[in-house]
Amino acid sequence: MKITDIKIIPVNRFLFVEVYTDEGIKGLGESGSWGFLDASAEVVKTFKTYLIGQDPLKIEHHWQYMYRCFHFRGAAIMGALSAIDIALWDIAGKYFNTPTYQLLGGKTRNKARVYYHVGGSTTEEIVDNLKEAKRKGFTAVGHLTPFLDEDRSVPYYETHAQKIGNAIDRVRQYREAVGDEVDLCIEIHRRLKPAEAIAFARGIEKYHPFFIEDPITPDNFDSMVNIAKNINIPLATGERFHTPQEFSNLLRRDAVHYVRPDVCMCGGITGAKKIAALAEAHDAMVVPHNPLSPVSTAACIQIAASIPNFALQEFPGDDRASATERYISGKTDDKDKSFRQSNVVKKALRCEDGYIIIPDDPGIGVELADDVENRFPYSRRVIQTRLHVDGSVVDQ
Repeated sequence: MKITDIKIIPVNRFLFVEVYTDEGIKGLGESGSWGFLDASAEVVKTFKTYLIGQDPLKIEHHWQYMYRCFHFRGAAIMGALSAIDIALWDIAGKYFNTPTYQLLGGKTRNKARVYYHVGGSTTEEIVDNLKEAKRKGFTAVGHLTPFLDEDRSVPYYETHAQKIGNAIDRVRQYREAVGDEVDLCIEIHRRLKPAEAIAFARGIEKYHPFFIEDPITPDNFDSMVNIAKNINIPLATGERFHTPQEFSNLLRRDAVHYVRPDVCMCGGITGAKKIAALAEAHDAMVVPHNPLSPVSTAACIQIAASIPNFALQEFPGDDRASATERYISGKTDDKDKSFRQSNVVKKALRCEDGYIIIPDDPGIGVELADDVENRFPYSRRVIQTRLHVDGSVVDQ
């Protein structure tokens, strides 16, 4: 079997890759480089010059070849590599007529517990959305910010006391809204400095969050170590990491308890499986990052199904607009949008009572809908970074 063609398919705010073979088997993958999808598409074109004519089943060899060929890395490169890797695993599953997870060691569970995206631009809106998520049967919620999903065009200002005090009080309200029947995954989105993160975490300990995620920017591992040593809440991070080595640097310093590999960014299924093994060796759990399409969800589920240290699966909700549209653009109300994430595939994975049912379909288990590229034209992510009232940049 040989690779005969690679097609790049930009849709809405997503970038898909299809790999074709001379035996009629086609594989599907997705890039997770968010704001750099155009650049990622160009990287796919470069990798294509190597892959045409190759055996698609030599997945590890192709991973090493693409990763090591130019000695550079980054979001656009790793997003492209990830999309291709996922597509190759999809081909392998279809070739052997088995789910991809069966080639990774087989199922360790029959369903994967998810956390559902909950957001809002006001405390009241988030509380209402939390209650709705609980009514829908979800037992965990995430993307849950204590700082609100406010419009990025609004200048930001709070005193330290307001910033930390209001954030702690919102977590209190979140817990009271759903009780202990729903786990709260608190998302900070890099908005704090280490001292602020410690003060905030100590203030919400009594509300028993499942974890706090990305309290600071991902650049300084020592700062994350400092936070971990001074709080009593599990830390989660990893969605902005590209390599197993980056995860290893935090794991061996006891600075992360829930690793968040993005299957569409960390090197695909091949990279995510290695990261999960590292985490297992350090008694850490895995919560795959997944703010993208049902294709990303299907790839993540192959990992969730096959590793022993899976904890939760991020699930943005297939019946909603993309997370990029709902959060990154500053717009959180998607009720009037005609596009839904499930529109990009012929059939999305089934979610029941807060769990995604592990599918038995060959490969990763999803296919792109017909003519999806023309029905939902690609939309480049707009650059919009929030500013402080003094004009400086704010992380949100």
